[in-house]
Amino acid sequence: MLHHQLAWFVAGPVLGLCAVACRALFNGRLGVTGGFSELISKLSRGSFSFDWRGWFAIGVFAGGAVFLVLWGGPDFHGYGWMTRAFHGSARIWIPILLVASGGLIGFGAKLAGGCTSGNGLSGTAALSPASLVATATFFGTAIVVSFLIKAVI
Repeated sequence: MLHHQLAWFVAGPVLGLCAVACRALFNGRLGVTGGFSELISKLSRGSFSFDWRGWFAIGVFAGGAVFLVLWGGPDFHGYGWMTRAFHGSARIWIPILLVASGGLIGFGAKLAGGCTSGNGLSGTAALSPASLVATATFFGTAIVVSFLIKAVI
């Protein structure tokens, strides 16, 4: 039902079309960091007047919340080594690690001036040399880390 992921051959073209739609409709790059920055910036000034990036970020959060409600609570299956390593009461570490990891990724993306989704989807589509190098670095690092985790666990 809801637990299964969308097939890659459906999700990939849909994400590609979203990147094209963002460029065509807003002359912008599809990425989450810009939306999150928009939310923080406007909300810290007490404003609720968001551009499309802010509404995109709200949609990402709302989509996750709707899934959580429809699924009936958090579901920590399918996280590979994390779900195998943490059993019973130790499963409390899964959301803590996920939130901490997400925070570190967001900090790094903001510090670097762009996120993996913005570089990987929009930047590579525009053949940006910086985005091509960044995306190759993301994938290379992910491959190395996955081999390291597999060797340790």
